[in-house]
Amino acid sequence: MDKAGTSASNDPPRRVLLKLSGEAFARAGALGIEPEALLHIASEVGEASRVGVQLAVVVGGGNMIRGATLAEGGHIQRATADYMGMLGTVINALAFREELQNLGVDCRVMSALEIPAVAERFIRSRALRHLDKGRVVILAAGTGNPFFSTDTCAALRATELDCDVLLKATKVDGVYSADPETHADATRYDELSFTEAITRNLRIMDQTALAMCREHKIPVRVFDFRQAGAIRRVVQGEQIGTLVTPDEE
Repeated sequence: MDKAGTSASNDPPRRVLLKLSGEAFARAGALGIEPEALLHIASEVGEASRVGVQLAVVVGGGNMIRGATLAEGGHIQRATADYMGMLGTVINALAFREELQNLGVDCRVMSALEIPAVAERFIRSRALRHLDKGRVVILAAGTGNPFFSTDTCAALRATELDCDVLLKATKVDGVYSADPETHADATRYDELSFTEAITRNLRIMDQTALAMCREHKIPVRVFDFRQAGAIRRVVQGEQIGTLVTPDEE
């Protein structure tokens, strides 16, 4: 295991942005929402929300539709396909809200697209008030603009909401030098800098998202959300997965 640094603090963060991909709501390789997967991720987030941290969650929509993939055939323009993908994230957000509320977790869905019948419009000051009141804020519809990924949305919202860290929940237990499924000699990093992540093209997030986090000095922790209690452990400051840190001055 590659230990690229030991500068990370064990202090728990005050406010975090959790990025959940659409795959968190479905069975592996499947589309749609699978009830057991939904209950699992809601239980994990609910547990984490009770430790005192302010928690905002950006949800993806890849289990519903991927705009870039849909546009590849040329029948649907990329901008339209991306808007369709944003609506997929709203579906996930609504299901996620219902399951969290079933577990007794106070939460709100805020959308970058105006859909007043089902979600509040994202307004920074209102989101901050929800967080201050201990509510989980579920952020849907990405940035509200086509051609931007939900990773970029996560970086943007983490910046806007003054989050201490961006947590990227994945199905891999950190960042590796190569795909561990196809490269047996791949090594996992405990910590590395944004510059290292970008120059090595490690595909942690898209380059726009990484560049934004680097510019605003928001560390990113990549971890496996499938491990029981992993989200709670991360928000409490445990050093699991891989930490991507701002470059030293």
